[in-house]
Order: sequence, then C-alpha cells, then structure tokens
Amino acid sequence: MTTSFSPPTLAALGELGTVLQQQGYGVLDARSVSALSGCPPDALAALRPLWAGLPPDSFLKDGGRYRRRRHSCFIVEGAQVTPVPHRAHWQPVEYNALHGGMHRMFEPILPALLAQPVWSQLLVWLGAVCSDLKGVKPWFVEAHQFRIDTADGIGRPTPEGAHRDGVDMVAVFLVNRDGVKGGETRVFDAAGPNGQRFTLTEPWSLLLLDDSRVIHESTPIQPLTPDTQGGHRDTLVITLRAAGFQEESR
Repeated sequence: MTTSFSPPTLAALGELGTVLQQQGYGVLDARSVSALSGCPPDALAALRPLWAGLPPDSFLKDGGRYRRRRHSCFIVEGAQVTPVPHRAHWQPVEYNALHGGMHRMFEPILPALLAQPVWSQLLVWLGAVCSDLKGVKPWFVEAHQFRIDTADGIGRPTPEGAHRDGVDMVAVFLVNRDGVKGGETRVFDAAGPNGQRFTLTEPWSLLLLDDSRVIHESTPIQPLTPDTQGGHRDTLVITLRAAGFQEESR
C-alpha cells in the first residue's frame, strides 16, 4: 500500500513572508502560485512539454542514468531579468558532498522556455519574495530543469542526501508526476530536531526554502506498478543568492 503525506497547511495569500520567517519554509498550492506570481495557470501548464527530451546528466557519481536536466543563470534586479553567459554549475563540498567541487557544464535551458512571458514573471516574483525576506538586493539566480525517471527501476531526486545549497532561497516547483510513487519531500531545521515530511503531487505547487535555516531532500521514486513504463517526476528548481554565483576560490 502506498502512503502519501500531504503538505503542511499551505501559506495563505499575503502570509507567505510571515510563514517563511517563522519556520524557514513555505508550501503553496498551484492556485496560490498563480495568484501571487501573476502567472496564468494555463500559461504555466503550457510549459510542461518543455521537460520532454532533456539531456542526460552525465556527472552522476553513482553511475545512475535516472536524471536529465538543463541549467541557466540570470541576475534579477527588481523587475529586470538579465540572462548571463552560459556557465558551469559549481557547489563546494560543504553543501554537496557527492558532487561538490565539480564544474558541471549542463546544456542551457532552451529559448522556447525562456521566451515565455511567465518565465520572467516567475523570476521577478521569486526575487521579490527573497527581497522581502532578506532585504532588497540583486539576486544571482540559477535555474534547473530536472526530470527523474524510473527506467532503471529507481530514480533519485537528491542523490547527495539531505543538504543545503549554499544560497539564500531555494524554490522547488513540481511540474509533473507520471506513473511513479515516492518522491517524498523532507525538510529539517538545520539547527534542531524539528522536521516535516510530505509529498508534492499537484502540478505547479511550490516548496520555498530559506536555505540558511533548513536542510532538505526528496526520497527516491519507483514505478507506480510493476508494469508502469516511462514513469518520471519533473521539477523546476530555482536558487537565489545575493553574494554572486558560487565559484571555486582561486
């Protein structure tokens, strides 16, 4: 029997900042994401096909073939979104014990996605949420399209385990789930024993994390039934950092 843990009480409209300040994370359903960001639900739903055909992640140290992704970077300052020249994704080992210290150059997010008006709307809104929480600043943004599949029987959304990302805020949008079970989200207080576990199932629901206060992970996914073919879990992960992009010290 499959057990699904529902998300904790969703942050009500107008209360998101308070919730983030109080507990270090917040969960929004798709309707609230649309209302707060100004992105029409049908425009967000129209992005889903752009997760098909993502290139394989060739940097997985566990030898897995379950992750596909694209990655691009931006600077968000107020209502202005500026793409930056394509660059490698880099994290120190303190934040990613498995893949830290590696310059991982992924294929960029396709222009077909970046050209959608809702793309800039999402980034501007997340920048405003982060500025409300941390103070008004330019935000150095990294955006990751992920598809985790079960072609080999199991897929791991966070093979590095429970972690922080070394940024100011992390936004995890569930884009789609198809033919899978698992993928439970776990959020823990970085300075204490408190934690929550739940499963995001609604397309365009959102988990927002104050990365300085909480650590997070998602459990592996498996096919929903033994004969399920092509099961996958699609997410859009966006990180915001005030102190520039993370780069190797030289």
